[in-house]
Amino acid sequence: MKRSIEARGSARLLRGGKYILLGGASAVSLAGAAMAQDAGEGATAVEEVVVTGTRRTVQTSIETKRGSATIVDALTADEIGDLPALSVGEAIETITGAASHREKGGASEVSIRGLGPFLGASTFNGREATNGSGDRSVNFNQFPSELINQIKVYKTQQADLVEGGVSGLVELGTLRPLDFNRRRIQVEGKLNFNPYDDRLLQPNGPGYRGTVSYVDQFDAGSLGRIGLSLGFQRNDVSNPEEVYNASSTWYACNDAQTTTGNCTEVTRDQAAAGTPFYLVPGSYTFRQIQEDDTRDAWFGALQWRPNDRLNINLDYQYSDRSYNERRSELGISEARYGLTNRVVNADHVLEAVSGNSSIEVNSTFKNRSETYEGAGLNIEYDVTDALTIKADVSWSHTLRNETDRSVRLRSDPLDIYGNRTAMNNQRVPYTMDLRNGSVPTFTIDPRFDINNHDLFSDDARIRRDQSQRDHEIMAARFDATYRPAAGLFTAFDAGVRYSEMTFTDFDNRVEFTQDDRAVDRAANLACRRAFPQHDFLKISESNSITSWASFDAVCLFEAYAGVPDTGLPLDIRAVENRNVAEDVLAAYGMASFETALGGLPVRGNVGLRVVDTQVTSKGLRADLDVVNNPDGTISLVPTGAFDEVVIEAGTTRWLPSLNLTFELKEDLLLRAGVFRAMSRPAPSALGAGRIITVDTGTDYASVEDAVRNITANGSPRLEPLMSWNADLSLEYYANKDSLYSLAVYAKQFTGGFQPVAYDESFTIDGQTVDVPVTQTENSDDESTLLGFEITAAHRFSNLPAPFDGLGTKISYSYADLDFENQDVRLGDIVDAVTGEVTEGIIPPAGLSGMSKHVLSAQLYYQIGKLDLQAIYKYRSDYYQDFVGGNAQLRYVHGVGTTDLRASYAINRNARVQVEAVNITDEPRIEDMPVWGSTRGYYAYGAKYYASLRYRF
Repeated sequence: MKRSIEARGSARLLRGGKYILLGGASAVSLAGAAMAQDAGEGATAVEEVVVTGTRRTVQTSIETKRGSATIVDALTADEIGDLPALSVGEAIETITGAASHREKGGASEVSIRGLGPFLGASTFNGREATNGSGDRSVNFNQFPSELINQIKVYKTQQADLVEGGVSGLVELGTLRPLDFNRRRIQVEGKLNFNPYDDRLLQPNGPGYRGTVSYVDQFDAGSLGRIGLSLGFQRNDVSNPEEVYNASSTWYACNDAQTTTGNCTEVTRDQAAAGTPFYLVPGSYTFRQIQEDDTRDAWFGALQWRPNDRLNINLDYQYSDRSYNERRSELGISEARYGLTNRVVNADHVLEAVSGNSSIEVNSTFKNRSETYEGAGLNIEYDVTDALTIKADVSWSHTLRNETDRSVRLRSDPLDIYGNRTAMNNQRVPYTMDLRNGSVPTFTIDPRFDINNHDLFSDDARIRRDQSQRDHEIMAARFDATYRPAAGLFTAFDAGVRYSEMTFTDFDNRVEFTQDDRAVDRAANLACRRAFPQHDFLKISESNSITSWASFDAVCLFEAYAGVPDTGLPLDIRAVENRNVAEDVLAAYGMASFETALGGLPVRGNVGLRVVDTQVTSKGLRADLDVVNNPDGTISLVPTGAFDEVVIEAGTTRWLPSLNLTFELKEDLLLRAGVFRAMSRPAPSALGAGRIITVDTGTDYASVEDAVRNITANGSPRLEPLMSWNADLSLEYYANKDSLYSLAVYAKQFTGGFQPVAYDESFTIDGQTVDVPVTQTENSDDESTLLGFEITAAHRFSNLPAPFDGLGTKISYSYADLDFENQDVRLGDIVDAVTGEVTEGIIPPAGLSGMSKHVLSAQLYYQIGKLDLQAIYKYRSDYYQDFVGGNAQLRYVHGVGTTDLRASYAINRNARVQVEAVNITDEPRIEDMPVWGSTRGYYAYGAKYYASLRYRF
């Protein structure tokens, strides 16, 4: 199965290359036509050639890499808004070794050198930034690419960089207005069209993005010079999405047993003894999503230079993002019930089956609001010509609120009028077949019409879920640089940094059920709506579900609850809540040097950074009552009395680093780096809470039988993942437009992650019950990563006109790692008391976010006023964990996407541009908990943009 997935990935890679060539051919044809037209109009020769656009971006990126003290890849633009991408995440994807995880068709989390976001670090103007996801990555969708001027990816570390990136450090930078050295007012309007919008019965129409920026400098006389930059962007788009999804909990069911109830799970010992089993989720879901996404973003910077020695910078960023989702879902809610005619392959994947399940529709209205604020004050003072001191204070805060209002309606022997249905049963026979494609082919008994609203008449469940994540970082640092007048050492740097991070979250659920058929009938009749779109999931030839009975979620919620929104209860305390505080104190010393060895110029730096991290995590524990629900399920709810648990942990890490650059020739550099790096666990992974779930059904001999699993939602004692790293890079700078480099690297990791079971006592319905609680802990495992990356950038200036405008940049990264991540339910597990390891029943995954192959290929054509680009990005298969940890293994298929971009300068002030993203309509496909077992299929289509920019 894995081999076939890799073969599909190779086919995508080749197909993507074809689109690049087609895009390039189109570029040449269009450019030739433009040149002919200019010649026909009697174009005159220009004495001074000013390089702009894509070519200038490539040139400045090469300049940045060449002048760096470490192994760095960069994307740099001289002008505001010239980064060649719609978002910061998509811009980073064009940098060597960088790849992204796609959400809703856009780039989100970024991986460096194939390693996941957990192993990377990101800073904004040299400072840590918060997000609403519960991890340490930067939410790149919060920052407009039009207001970012430089992106650097540090592949090797030096002591003065903020720690946290084993794979690398992504640094986002905005311009300093005095460095810009000219006044500019710029306005850009961009229209967005998504072809999927045409499938909606009520299309949203084109979206838009408007950006305005202002940069200026003022002579304040005796007060010196003052620079000011301001930027604002409004982004308003829609993102329809089509989804097939299985639940995130998977079971290993006994294949030898036939039952009319839920399948019986096999234990690890039974599987080791040879008991046959198959893997099945708790449920299957088809989901149609309509979304409205709005973001307002503000950026401002004030720079004051009173004299040649003092430089003061104040910057502020604000982003307010809100989106609404209207979800219509069809669910086969009992995927483990009454399974027969099973077809199971050698990897225990359930390829085909017949089953019986309640059929349900879920209608949901989701609202998420996320606000980001960041500010920093930086003061730089030249005490003497040799001594410079710097002070920096910063603040970053993200608050994310998400509210879901949903209503579930299920199948029943009676319809909403009380008449017997053709099925005369709550459960409906169905078949599932995964052998035809990535989306299983479902055939539901034709006696049950999934488009008939009358048949969804029972088990009304009304839920209001609200979650909030609050992430804040306050930091201060002081640095000093001393530059000797002569000698081996060119500079000595030292500094100290202190930061306080807090992360809190809560998840609250208000839920009730209703079984009055008259109420069901009234709500059903009042809130019906037509299925929101046509051609549902037509991108997948194996899909057989194209529509189902749909309802208006807000209407249903109010019909049952009596109010549009029940709001939060007075007490939102819960055992799942997280409250994490982290204090970090770091100090460093670094010496930079420049000398010659045997006549060979060499420069570099050597340093040591010491980092002390202290974590305090608070959690709640509570006695629980058993509640029997009207639909036959049970729930465990707190009694209302809570005890607080405080867990403290700390680590101190020493991070030495050495960077060397040998100038073999004027245009040939050899770089070497050796360093130790650390990556801290995500804030959400440090929680001290518990997640309590129960199995469905009513036939339990005891409370212990009802409790399926209690898991920790984090582990405060998780330690940073450490690695020793060695890098070597050979770089040839042929000219301003051309770069050829080969880098090889090795990373030795110490400390993997493994599930560990602890027995904890819970008082449930007055009974004391010992339940094994599984949490993730560090192991003593060691693993080694070996990799290399190749970059080639070249402009074909030697070709005859008009082909001399062609240029290309291609980068490829390969990484191989023997790291292991175990499935929390089905993988190896360690007994906390004895240390005995019980072997798991499915294979482990590798490191989260790690792709063996990452490719970025860019072909551009720029001549005169015309600038064309074709960009292809590919990353191979990877394991993607869930934020917060303690979840099962999830894999993402490799995929290649192609983007096209064309711009034309009407004059020196005005430019028009058109862009196409994901033109081949590539979906995101996930497997779980082993390869070949489809968990998710997400389709969002291509997106097209047209814009006009004017500069004053």
